Parts: sequence; C-alpha cells; structure tokens
Amino acid sequence: MTLTDTKIKSLKPLKKPYKRADGGGLNLMVNPNGSKLWRLAYRFEGKQKMLSGGAYPAVGLSAARDWRDEAKEALAKGIDPSDARRKAKREAAIAASQDFETIARDWHKSRSKKWSDSHTKTVLRRLEADIFPAIGSLPISQIEPRDLLAAVRKVEARGSIDMAHRVKNYVGEVFRYAIALDVTERDPSRDIGAAMVQRPPVKHRASMSRQELPLFFSKLEAEPLEPLTRIALLFTIYTLVRTNETRFAEWSEFENLDGKEPLWRIPAKRMKMRFEHLVPLAPSVVALLQELRALQLPGSHLFPGNRKGVISENTMLYALYRLGYHSKATVHGFRGTGSTVLNESGKFKSDWIERQLAHDDRDQIRAAYNSAQYLTQRRDMLAWWAEYLDKRRVEGALL
Repeated sequence: MTLTDTKIKSLKPLKKPYKRADGGGLNLMVNPNGSKLWRLAYRFEGKQKMLSGGAYPAVGLSAARDWRDEAKEALAKGIDPSDARRKAKREAAIAASQDFETIARDWHKSRSKKWSDSHTKTVLRRLEADIFPAIGSLPISQIEPRDLLAAVRKVEARGSIDMAHRVKNYVGEVFRYAIALDVTERDPSRDIGAAMVQRPPVKHRASMSRQELPLFFSKLEAEPLEPLTRIALLFTIYTLVRTNETRFAEWSEFENLDGKEPLWRIPAKRMKMRFEHLVPLAPSVVALLQELRALQLPGSHLFPGNRKGVISENTMLYALYRLGYHSKATVHGFRGTGSTVLNESGKFKSDWIERQLAHDDRDQIRAAYNSAQYLTQRRDMLAWWAEYLDKRRVEGALL
C-alpha cells in the first residue's frame, strides 16, 4: 500500500505516534502534536538503521520518494546514507566559509567564560599574531600538519620555544572543538609534536628557604623602600596570594576588619582559576592594612600606581633585587616557602594548604560553589603562619 497526498492529509494525530509506509523502507511518522515526519528504514552491514527526511508538507511525497531512491542508490554502492549525509554537512559547512579563524574565534568565545580576562585576551592575541595570518583563511578541514608546523616554526624562530608549544596546544583545542561540531575529522596538531623544538627543562621560580627568612626581614627593614612597596611585599607574603591578586586588591573586597574574623573576598573574575577565593586575615595582616590606611592613598585600590591604576607588576620584584635577591628569590616563590613550612610543620592537612594557595584541585565546580572551603581551618593555619613570620622578623631585628 502506497501513500498519496490525499491519504497523507487525512492522517489525524493520535495519543501515540504512528507511522504509515509508502514502500522501499519509506514511511511517514505522525506525531501527537500533528507533525508528520519522513523516515527511511534500512539495513547496513547487518544493522537496522533509521534516517530522517524532513517534515511534510515542506518535503512533499515526490521529494521524499526521490530522497529514498538516492539513499537506495548509495546502499547499492556500499555507502551508508547516514555517513553520506554527514559528509554532505561537512562539505556544506566548508562552503559556508568555515575557515580556521571563524571556528577559532567561536571556540575562544565559548571558553572565555571559564577564563580570567587577562588570559582570555592573551590567548586571542597569540592566535591573531601567530596563527591567523598563516592558516586563518584556510578551510579547517583542509589544513595539513605542514601548514600548522610552518606557522609554529615562525614562533620558534623568535626563540619563543615554550610559546610555540602553547600556541600549538591552543590550535589543538580549536581542532578538537571543530571535530565535535562535525566540521572536520582530525586534529593535525597531534602530528607535529615530534618535529617541534622541545621545551627546555622547567625552571621553578626561585624561592627562599626558611633559614633565610630572618636575614631577609633584616634587609627589608633596613632598606629605605617606599612604604607602599614594603607593605605590598609583606601583605603578599603573609597572605600567600599571587602578585596580581595583591596588585588589584580593592578596599571593597575586605570585610569585618574591626571584628574577630576579618576576611578578604577576592572575586572570581580576578582569580586564575575563575572561582571566588576567601582569605582569612591574621592580626598581623590587619595591622598592615591599618598602616596602609594611614597613608591616605587615593582611589579604591590598596596599592595605587600610575599604570593601570595600580602598582607595576615588577614593583615588588625590583624591591627584592634591591635587597640583593636577584635570581635568588621571587615574590611568587614565597608561596612555595609558605607551602614548605606549613607542610613540614605537620600541623595542617595538604588540602587546606592547597586551598589557601588557590590551586586547581581538578574539581572547579565544587570549588566554585564552596569558596569558603576549609575556612575555619585555614584561618587557624594563616594565624600560625603569621606568628611564624613575626618570629622570623624578630630574629632578623637581632642580626
């Protein structure tokens, strides 16, 4: 029994979907909402499959039969109609200007919600400078490993070996994003690693041992640094935060400074891992903030400066240089010193220490909904760390 337009128009919706056959595997599915959808049932390599063919009357009876016949011809040639459709979609996407740059910008936009503003800008800037000029206009499905390697080698030629690997990784993410969109089938970045200049061994940032702390504090007190710089450096060491978290700190982020449980609430947008971070403040830190208040500096930031409205990213580092620690210590390295001292004390769980350092525990969803994780334990821990540093400062004063 075959269908006619008259029969199709007379088909009324029921409580459950039902279908009417036209022959050759073609049938019309009538849904409870009244929609009528073409379906083609067929077998390929021993498996029963179903292919959709659009809605009636947008796809008329004659067009549906032509579509069925085309699918049958593909089957006769050993081609799965579903695979043929996917291939046609990919080709159509390419024809619609699915070039690398278009896909890359789409990928970048989708990822930026999880990144900090600075990282978002950095990734796009690197793609625009090193990748888009070379392969941006090419259809993403036609890019070969040699095309990508040529672009990456220009970065290597500048001596930026680590940067070349980072850019290659960004490109790989773009290709995997495109694969998920069914715009391309492979990631050529996987094939160029062996041909790239290999990264030099990782050099960890120089940090100071616990034995060196008294001498450091002695030098810090003796050196005529700007009060703002000295306070910024001490504040960073006592709170174990990153340099940028100190630089861009605002007074509005601090709570209960005159109470029993003062707190610094760093918003997610300023954190490397994009989740809010709470920093309990020890009495020594509150004292530093009171000293800072007494300076009566303008603006909403704790550490205002000429560029970007805050002190330069090198202000504290250059202070260390003046103290004689060039190549011997970095501001970031004090986080490592703190981690070592806290872990070796045996008083605190590693989870508390890692949370205080705002390290990515590979469970960002949990962290995002629980920024106060271990807050009570971390308050006690930072109080202990502050007392430890206070003692080292006293020892330094006796040198």
